[in-house]
Amino acid sequence: MKLKTLMAAAIAVNFAGVSLATAAEPQEMRKEMMEKIGKAMGGLVGIVKGKTAYDAEVVKASLTTISENIKAFPDQFPKGSETGHKTEASPKIWENFDDFKSKAAKLHDDAEALLAALPADQAAVGAAVKTLGADCGACHETYRLKD
Repeated sequence: MKLKTLMAAAIAVNFAGVSLATAAEPQEMRKEMMEKIGKAMGGLVGIVKGKTAYDAEVVKASLTTISENIKAFPDQFPKGSETGHKTEASPKIWENFDDFKSKAAKLHDDAEALLAALPADQAAVGAAVKTLGADCGACHETYRLKD
């Protein structure tokens, strides 16, 4: 019985190591971060479109997710991660890294400002989405490869 338990534990540790190694790849990390930001934006857009009722906690959580993920996002673009893992990152990122970082910083700063003056109703969330969407679009137009 102990042998089976030890083998099961060894297999679990091995699989966990593989998952951690995959998640540690910068291409995968940035994909996960963008998915979190996209989901957070989706929560805000749901409020704007009236699909969900205004909820201050959802707004706060969404803005926090955007702020935290975009702050760390530029760190996920080390030299050598230009390709692989079905990346949508344009080579222009590494050519204009300071501009790329400034676009991420603008999104972060705007999300932080919106958190500080938390949008209090559907119309205010709409204005927030417009601001954040413009920030996202400015970066995606320049630094995201299109299919």
